[in-house]
Amino acid sequence: MQRIIQAFPLWALVTSGLALYEPTWFTWFSGSFITWGLGIIMLSMGLTLKLEDFAEIARAPKGSLAGIFLQYTIMPLLGWGIATLFELPPALAVGLILVACCPGGTASNVICYLAKANVALSVSMTAVSTFLAVAMTPLLTTWLAGSTVEVNTLGLFLGTVKVVILPISLGLLLSRYSPKLTERLKTLSPLIAVIVIVLIVASIIGMGRDEIIASGLSLIAAVFTLHVLGFSIAFWVGYFVTGSAADARAISIEVGMQNSGLGAYLARNNFANPATAIPSAVSSLFHCLIGSAVAAWWSRKQHLK
Repeated sequence: MQRIIQAFPLWALVTSGLALYEPTWFTWFSGSFITWGLGIIMLSMGLTLKLEDFAEIARAPKGSLAGIFLQYTIMPLLGWGIATLFELPPALAVGLILVACCPGGTASNVICYLAKANVALSVSMTAVSTFLAVAMTPLLTTWLAGSTVEVNTLGLFLGTVKVVILPISLGLLLSRYSPKLTERLKTLSPLIAVIVIVLIVASIIGMGRDEIIASGLSLIAAVFTLHVLGFSIAFWVGYFVTGSAADARAISIEVGMQNSGLGAYLARNNFANPATAIPSAVSSLFHCLIGSAVAAWWSRKQHLK
């Protein structure tokens, strides 16, 4: 099971290719399926968290605060700047900005573990940035994309509460008050989360097949550039602030990997043009491929402490 989970980028790549070839194989997974699926992913994240994880902010404030600051400054500004630089169509530009304004990705903690990074720091940043997303994601998206299309700020806020705060809070409560049940659920929840996010990505790519083909390399290059710059800038800023390679790796991975599933859900439910969700789907594929690559490279750099 662990090998299947760790091969998540491969499954995302294969199913995305299949979705481009025959969209109907995956487009059935839409609407309420995506809503409930993302809720399951967030519940899985909540099961892995404990209230004590938030104490890492107090124990190592520099690294945690630097990562969270970068998450909601550098990434949103990069999203806006890259969308402008590559002259993306309005729907794709808004979609790129939206995913750049999302919190850390659900797979970031696993990638940090594989990269021999500071997993505790990663977990604390994921937890805090996810809760902050309730306010930060809709506000930043409105600020940066509001001049491009009309942004439903209230809808983004309520959607984030429904599929992030409620399931994660339930996971935290189960983890604290029902540890035996939590342990049983945790054995299967990572695999279920991988299956669900793969289906979400493939479904959105299938639904946006024509737009992806029409936009060609510009969309792919824009998303790739967003994540490469996010990983790179966050690593060097993190290293400058903390002086620790392990902390810098965690900050880099946390900032570079966005919660693309959340971005896709918010895009599908709050914007009229379905193409707005496409950058989130492409982002999910790219950040996992890049994250897996840097994890493999960093895991071999034993001399870096």
